[in-house]
Amino acid sequence: MRAVRVKGGEPDGRPAVAILGTRGVPAAHGGFETLAERLALDLVARGWRVEVYCQVSEPTPPSVWRGIALIPVAVRGDGAFATIVFDLKCTLKAAFRPALPLVLGYNTAAFSILYRLTGKRSIMNMDGIEWKRDRWSKPAKAWFWLNERLGSLFSTHLVADHPEIARHLARNTSAKRITTIAYGADPVLEAPTSPLAEFNVRPRDYGLLIARVVPENLVLQIVRAWSEIRPGLPLVVLGKLMDSDPYHRAVKAAGGPDVIFAGAIYDSERVAALRLHARFHIHGHTVGGTNPSLVEALGAGSPILAHDNPFNRWVAGDGAVYFGDETELRRGILNLVRAAPSRLDAMSAASRERHADAFGWQGIFDAYEGVLRRQLPSRRAARRGREAIRRHEHGPA
Repeated sequence: MRAVRVKGGEPDGRPAVAILGTRGVPAAHGGFETLAERLALDLVARGWRVEVYCQVSEPTPPSVWRGIALIPVAVRGDGAFATIVFDLKCTLKAAFRPALPLVLGYNTAAFSILYRLTGKRSIMNMDGIEWKRDRWSKPAKAWFWLNERLGSLFSTHLVADHPEIARHLARNTSAKRITTIAYGADPVLEAPTSPLAEFNVRPRDYGLLIARVVPENLVLQIVRAWSEIRPGLPLVVLGKLMDSDPYHRAVKAAGGPDVIFAGAIYDSERVAALRLHARFHIHGHTVGGTNPSLVEALGAGSPILAHDNPFNRWVAGDGAVYFGDETELRRGILNLVRAAPSRLDAMSAASRERHADAFGWQGIFDAYEGVLRRQLPSRRAARRGREAIRRHEHGPA
């Protein structure tokens, strides 16, 4: 492999960033992939050279997509072990390339010691507090807890997507090493009603729940509450359900005739239509930072009924309705089912205002670029980096 020519630590004279931690772009797998794609495209438009590491099953040559350099990394399989192998291979490559690593997620943060050993700066988005999620086994929780600590130790700078996450991280590292940058979403101002026909629902005549079907998202409690009070409107539930999962079976068993299990829908236009035309959106997440699903609901102007915790309170703001237990959940559902159109309109306007204030993509991209620029290496560090790359690619001179 021929060494990359570097000027001031930046290939071709441009600032360079490598985005790791996702399966790659174009986005197809969720929140971090969407962030990787949108941020990469914006940085390219600003003059950056952007590399995105992409998981593939067979060896594939590098390519360019919409100005983004796609770095394929071949890994067989699709489970947790394959993801760990993929992350390790990506880190080994990125440690000896000139681009500044931006790692999305800390699940394999232990590998970031390679950046320290090679003298590279790196930035890590620390995601939510993964080790507190009920769905993980004790060994998995221990792994996530350890990697959260190692990410804070080995990364040069940390990004928290929520002020509560920043406060949590500051217990183990200096607050000066942490920048809070939320997740973003596009506003949804209009959408066809035709996708509603698939579920036999009408605009403003159904509730909506979009969530990964896991205990910490209170899906069972929400489905059970809706089924028991029979509010007279259907609840559309978007989320993958598998009969092999005991929790999924319990959720389906709790569903009454007013609950419509729509499964997982990945078509963004259909999901946007369901968000925009729902009477209100229920958000039961109890753990994590800035949840993409809640941000997208705000962007669609959805009235929000959310679990009462500091994460959701900061994201949804004062215009939402909150519940603490199932009694309050039932009361909240009935109040919003019976609410006058003027109240729903006021809640919708509050959601849009909160989205515009904190979750527009442009402000988020500006913040990321600011963090990236502050972590670009000095010319002296870049010279050392060039020497390390030459030794790695050609051996000692």
